[in-house]
Amino acid sequence: MNLPNKITISRILMIPFFILIMVVDFGWGTVSVFGTDMPIEHLVGALLFIVASTTDWIDGYIARKYNLVTNFGKFLDPLADKLLVSAALIILVELNFAPSWIVIAIISREFAVTGLRLILAGTGEVVAANTLGKIKTWTQIVAIAVLLLHNAPFESIGIPFGDIMLWIALFFTMWSGWDYFKLNKAVFKNSK
Repeated sequence: MNLPNKITISRILMIPFFILIMVVDFGWGTVSVFGTDMPIEHLVGALLFIVASTTDWIDGYIARKYNLVTNFGKFLDPLADKLLVSAALIILVELNFAPSWIVIAIISREFAVTGLRLILAGTGEVVAANTLGKIKTWTQIVAIAVLLLHNAPFESIGIPFGDIMLWIALFFTMWSGWDYFKLNKAVFKNSK
């Protein structure tokens, strides 16, 4: 297994630790971040989410730079992103930081595109993330990170930046999902 794929797997392995830190009250107290008070667990969880999300860029960069792109990596990398983002979004609903309907819409799109990828894989085609898919992923990551950080530093100046970014992420999530299906509609015409 090459280095980019190992990095991707490390992202998947960080998910249970992220979930545990975010949902269990360890009694670590609170901390003020840019004037916003939050449980230390939320700060640690948000930082872990950010580190895990950054590995998405690192594994892709290494894979492209050293010509280590594999079909396994093309499949595993977006799956790791979906698992991390889905876990974080569900936690945001539990914390009442995100509306459940937006989270349901985003996760539903992720399942639909994953299903499309599986159908295409059955025909021997592996679809890597395109530019819209990458924009979708990064808008989701920014929205989630800001919301996990209780909207700090924007809370002190009264800007609901995390909420705005979540709406932007929803827009790109739906647009990129529509684009994937539009670009691959032939698979449905050719199926029996």
